[in-house]
Amino acid sequence: MMLSDNGRALYTGVTNNLDRRVREHKEGIGSVFTAKYKCHKLVYYEEFGLVEQAFEREKKIKKLSRANKEKLIDKLNPERKDLFDQ
Repeated sequence: MMLSDNGRALYTGVTNNLDRRVREHKEGIGSVFTAKYKCHKLVYYEEFGLVEQAFEREKKIKKLSRANKEKLIDKLNPERKDLFDQ
């Protein structure tokens, strides 16, 4: 999940190359949503062996409320640091 610079917008997506995809988002070429809302901070991610598993998980996460998405983030990254910069 990518968080906007102001902390208001949250983007969920799937990729087969996290490094490349996060760089795209940070450069404003990742997606229309992330460019518009300046979602530049990687705050949560999960890894899967099969693309089908990743797509299923993405669907489930997208259906979660904002509060439940924030709980997921808090388990992995309570300080909401940019995990890409570490």
